[in-house]
Amino acid sequence: MPTLRPLVVPQPSVPDSIPAAGAKPAGNGRVADPQKFRVEVAPSRIDGQGAFAAEPIPARRKIGEIRGEFIDMATARARAREAEQSTGRIFMVAISDKRAVDATHSSDPLRFANHACEPNMVLKVQQGRVAFYALRDIEAGEELTARYGETHHAGRLQCRCGSPRCVGRL
Repeated sequence: MPTLRPLVVPQPSVPDSIPAAGAKPAGNGRVADPQKFRVEVAPSRIDGQGAFAAEPIPARRKIGEIRGEFIDMATARARAREAEQSTGRIFMVAISDKRAVDATHSSDPLRFANHACEPNMVLKVQQGRVAFYALRDIEAGEELTARYGETHHAGRLQCRCGSPRCVGRL
């Protein structure tokens, strides 16, 4: 049975001092890269592919973002059901009660961030943007993980983070 990447419903976050301005074209007319630190995709001991720090990342720094297609929640749920039946991989984040970002076709490496009950980064939704920030210093080579929070799995998916404090289900 394929393992599924959940439709993440973000937890409310307290705004911080880092602005979440809209993506602006770089001098060459292309949208600026939202990744602030190098992240590589590689096989994960947690699940499938994972996102890994390719360089040290200091605590509280923005690591990068996930970009994708903005869709309504009905479409997100339908695509999640379809993905469960076909590929088993879902790369979506709800950004409000009405909208989600579908990162299925995104090239952003952070879309491969796996869930962990004791994560090293936090997902924040600010002004419709999905960003990840380091919760502590992260070493090069370390897998980047976030707590997914409430997901469409509603506790039916087994957690495989391996933490001694693992809650067991997503």
